Formats: sequence, C-alpha cells, structure tokens
Amino acid sequence: MPFPVCNYGGEKITTLTISEDSGSEDLETLAVAVHSVIGLPTTIRSLKRKGLRLEKGQILDRDYTGPVLEEVLKTNKIVHKVPTEGVYRGKHVVVAPIHSKDGEIVAALGVVDILATIDLQSVFQEYTSVLEEVEDAKK
Repeated sequence: MPFPVCNYGGEKITTLTISEDSGSEDLETLAVAVHSVIGLPTTIRSLKRKGLRLEKGQILDRDYTGPVLEEVLKTNKIVHKVPTEGVYRGKHVVVAPIHSKDGEIVAALGVVDILATIDLQSVFQEYTSVLEEVEDAKK
C-alpha cells in the first residue's frame, strides 16, 4: 500500500492517514503492525466502513465488524468485556477508539484480552517467591 510522502524541511516523511471513511485497505498496515507485535487476534474498523480481522498472522476477514467495535464507535470509550455474540463470543476482548487530531472518533481497534484471564495476583506472588529463591541462592 503506498503511503503519502511529505517533504518536511528537506526530509521526506512517510505518513499514514486514517479517517472515518477508511476501508480495510487503509487500515491494513496498522492492523498488521499491531497484530505482529502482540500476536493476539486483532480487529479494526472505521466509523463508516467495515475493516479487518486478523488471527495467527493471517487476515481472515476484510469486511469485518463486531459488537464491541460497534459499541466503542457509539460510546467513544475503551471497552473491556466478554461479548455474547459474534466471532469472539465468550472471549475477553478490549477495544479502544482511535481519534483524529481534533479529537473526533474515526475508528476502533480491538484485541482478545488474554490478561483478563490471568490471575495476576498469583502470578506476581509466584514471581516474588522466585526472586527470593534466586537471591537466597546467591548467598
């Protein structure tokens, strides 16, 4: 996907623009980057057009929307929930709004929220005991 190139003080800068009318082809670079970094199922759509669903390094749907993406586009708030319908029914998800420079919502980006399924208290208790064992072993 070609990106606009701006000339800023003699230096060429590539830009990525997302608007409320962005389609899956416009959102693909961002979605692939997020999915590649976190490795979790990732979804994105703009305010006026459906977007993408990615899993296991693959784009599975180029005309995607889901109930939590829709909720975020309506409420303009980050949502953590377990949807009762859609592809991710029964799974913890988190979806955040993407805003324009003037603060208007233009899109929503979501991922399956694996942290919601982890008992963080027990993980950190175990981590502390491991650190104590390592310190004791050094003595």
